[in-house]
Amino acid sequence: MGAMPSVPRRAAGRPPRISRTEIIDTARRIVDEEGVERLTMRRLAGEIGSTPMALYHHVRDKDELLLLLLDDYAARMMRKPGLPAEPRERVVVVAAAIRAVLAPCPWIAEVLTADDLMSESALWFVEQILDGLAECGLSPERAVHGYRAIWYYTAGEIIVRAAAARRRAGDDRPTYRDRVFAGLDGTELPRLAEVAPQWAPLTAQDTYLDGLRALVDGLTR
Repeated sequence: MGAMPSVPRRAAGRPPRISRTEIIDTARRIVDEEGVERLTMRRLAGEIGSTPMALYHHVRDKDELLLLLLDDYAARMMRKPGLPAEPRERVVVVAAAIRAVLAPCPWIAEVLTADDLMSESALWFVEQILDGLAECGLSPERAVHGYRAIWYYTAGEIIVRAAAARRRAGDDRPTYRDRVFAGLDGTELPRLAEVAPQWAPLTAQDTYLDGLRALVDGLTR
């Protein structure tokens, strides 16, 4: 009986070959299921069945990994809206489009609050807001300041609503705010005492567009 042919074997201890696509897909799943704070290079390597050192051949660090995730999400989800001719309304439409894309994935808004992290795929939206503000008479410098105010308002609205939803999930006990508002002194804080019973339903209303239009009107007045 002849000898069995030898079968090439992978060297002991060598991690399996991985691709950038696999890295992005796995990182996106971790973030979607558990949040961006749970995404680490060590955790990602463990999910893929590799080592952190092997990941560094594909991505430099966590910041670069987040940028890859942002570009991947923008390429899949961001759609350019139709642009109105009136510049103020154009700014409103573009900002609302940004919010519509980011609201289902608030972790992206959290990542983008770091000023040095920006998806190149989203720059068209920034350009349209700057252009609309410029057409309203703002200088380039003031247009940048205006864009930042709009972005802070939009990102803050997304993040605050997401955090409130997480706190309320599966917990129907009165919140700390509810307990404080129940004991307000109407003589010292009359305005708050008047609206306290309606505070929760009022703040749950979606007034983003009203606030956005007021902000844009104020910036371009």
